[in-house]
Amino acid sequence: MTELIRLQDVLSKAIVRRFEKRLALVFSDVVGSTPYFARFGDEAGRKLQQRHYDLVNAAIAPEGGRVVDTAGDGVFLCFENTTAATRAMVGLQRAVVKDNDSRAPEHKLHLRIGVHVGPVLTDGVLVSGDSVNFCSRVAGSAGPGEIRLSQNAHGELSDVELRLRSRRQRAVELKGVDKPQELFTLDWLDATKFPTLMRFEDGSEVRLPTLDVIRFGRLREQDGAVANDVVIALTDPNLQSRVSRWHFELHRRADGFLLRAVSTSTTEIDGVNVVRGEDVKLKPGARVRLGGAITLEFVSEDFSQEMTLLPG
Repeated sequence: MTELIRLQDVLSKAIVRRFEKRLALVFSDVVGSTPYFARFGDEAGRKLQQRHYDLVNAAIAPEGGRVVDTAGDGVFLCFENTTAATRAMVGLQRAVVKDNDSRAPEHKLHLRIGVHVGPVLTDGVLVSGDSVNFCSRVAGSAGPGEIRLSQNAHGELSDVELRLRSRRQRAVELKGVDKPQELFTLDWLDATKFPTLMRFEDGSEVRLPTLDVIRFGRLREQDGAVANDVVIALTDPNLQSRVSRWHFELHRRADGFLLRAVSTSTTEIDGVNVVRGEDVKLKPGARVRLGGAITLEFVSEDFSQEMTLLPG
């Protein structure tokens, strides 16, 4: 028995020497696929999955990524490094937005993505190990349209702008992981086309959520559900009444946001009135005035200045 144990130890070390490799890992999952199959049937559901696979393959090719496995509505990928993996996933999410432009709302594709880096066992085809399981948990913690990175993945990003565009999240519980994990969420939208922040007149800011449609108004909840994604709350009750319960929406398109007024109360972009039901393009730097009561400024973060302050 002693000799067998020794032999097993030698064999284990040989397996590690030959097959262990550090890889960047990615899981990309379709959000809401189960109810989609139930509502529209197997053929439509399979088409949704195929759109996912096709967009993934197009996005990973320039960055040298490889599909390891496709199971259900998910895709498991590997890359030589985290920067290549993250760039590919930014390209994937942007391609999804472009593809969704021609789709009805109920047929839009939404992905949650997780990126991690760590040691795995691989023979060049199969990839396995604890790092794979952890990456799957990171992806599962993401919301629709999110790219989440583990601390390891964020730490190994060589692209400075990608690092700056990654925001640390509050520690979350991951299934099968002993302690809460601090993850990062990447702002992947093109900041030249999409503002990332909404600024109030007092200088306070609200980060815009990563949604196809972002709703703005004074109503916080209705029947226990969230009424608006961004709540406009004013201390002066007379001014507050000029902001409608639902005032306007931002609709995400491939080339930027479209603002749609949904209230009879006035909505202006840069001094130009927007008629209820009308869609007007909203660019970074735009100023939106609601009911003559408050002006909101939509801005993008300037990472170039932060990059010049970094050492090296």
